[in-house]
Order: sequence, then C-alpha cells, then structure tokens
Amino acid sequence: MGACLVAQALAQPTAQAADNASSAPASSVTATRYHAADAPSATPVIYLGHINPVMGQESYFHGIMNELEGRYAPGGTDFRWDGEAWYGSDYNKVWLKTEGTLERGRLHDGDHELLYSRSISPYFNLQGGVRTDLDDGPTRTWGAFGVQGLALYQFEVQATAYVSDRGRFAARLEGSYDFLLTNRLILQPQAEFNLYTKSDAGRQVGAGLSDVDAGLRLRYELWRKFAPYVAVTYSGYFTQARRIVHDQGGETGTVRFTMGIRSWF
Repeated sequence: MGACLVAQALAQPTAQAADNASSAPASSVTATRYHAADAPSATPVIYLGHINPVMGQESYFHGIMNELEGRYAPGGTDFRWDGEAWYGSDYNKVWLKTEGTLERGRLHDGDHELLYSRSISPYFNLQGGVRTDLDDGPTRTWGAFGVQGLALYQFEVQATAYVSDRGRFAARLEGSYDFLLTNRLILQPQAEFNLYTKSDAGRQVGAGLSDVDAGLRLRYELWRKFAPYVAVTYSGYFTQARRIVHDQGGETGTVRFTMGIRSWF
C-alpha cells in the first residue's frame, strides 16, 4: 500500500506537466519553435559589405542620351546634347561623357570626359580622368576627379573638380530627380552649375559662378528605351562671364521652349 502511494506521488508531477503542455496555447509553442529556428548558426557568416562574392564581376556596355533637344526662342533655335556611356562591371567602369550646344551654326560648350570609375558604396562611385573642352573655341584640357550617384530620396547627383593644364581650377555640380506621375509619364527637374577660379574670355567663362543650365522636362516613355519630352529650359551667365558674353554680342540669359528625346541602350 505504501509503495503504491509513493509511486502515485512520483508520477503526479509528470502527469501535471503533460497536462500543462497539452493545454498550452499554440502561440507559445510557435514562439518556442521560432526562437529555436533563429538560434545562431555554428558556422560564421562573413559579411563583405556591398560586394557580392558571386555577382557583379561580369562586364557590360551601357549608353544613354539624356538630352537630345532643340531649344526654341525668338532669337533662334539652339540644339543641345548631353550623353554618356560606360563599359565595365558593377565595381569598375570606364566612362565616356559628352555634351555641347550648336548655336547659330557655332559649336560651343563642348565638354568631353574620359573617366575611370570605382564603386565605393551601393549608391556612389568615385571617378577620375581627363576632360577636354573641344568645340569652335580654344581647346582646354583638365584633370577631373569627383563622385556620382544617388543621394537621399533618389536624387541623382554629380560633383566634379577640375584642374587645367594652365593651373586653373573649376568645379561642376549637377542634379536631377524623377517624379513618376504615372508608370510612363515622368517629370524631371534638372540643373547644372559651373564654377571657375579664373576668367577665360575665349571660353566665355568667368571667375566664380560662371553659368547655369537648368530645365523642367516632362517625358513620356513610349517604351523603356525611348522617351520624347517637352520642357522649359534656362541657360544664363553670371558675374564676369555675363560681361564677357555681353561684350561678345551673345545672350546672357534665355528661357526657351524645348522639345527632345531621351534614349538608352
């Protein structure tokens, strides 16, 4: 009899534990499984920053004509282009950039750059190389160094510093942003600022803030690689550059109705 009572007493906690487990809510069981599944792995994981150890080493070619447009005003029509192309991997590229304006049969603002680019983060690249001002004016050659990428809220930005073969310095700041009105209709404000340490009458540049080119473009993507657009654009000269252009009989600031296409491949 005593042995039976002892056996029942010993078995009672086990039975109570089984009853408690069977009556426990499903959430507690799930939570237990969740934490068990999230336990640290015995094998360490090596984080390589933004470099994917498998992807990103293949080389590709890409080109885009951001602006191929006619700018209309009572004084005449200007034609402008702004494009770039690159070849390389996600981390190392060679860039070719070109822009310029055809005004009254004269080519000016011809700017052509050959750059090496290295990724320094998922959103930014360091770039360095050479720039040549090549058009109907005097030719100038510059060393170039800067950054290009996507800033906060997906603003596309470029900031480049230059030093010329004549010991002059310059800087360029560019920015744009795409507002998606629909999947195909996109509104893009854009601006470019050029600064120089010394004036150069032959190139129509002045010390300080020399010139600004800006626009508000509304494009419609007929398909992913081709989009016509309409725009209002402004180009103007400031400080000493304004006086230089005025003395040479040029327009110091104009607002124009613009039509063009944007295409990439």
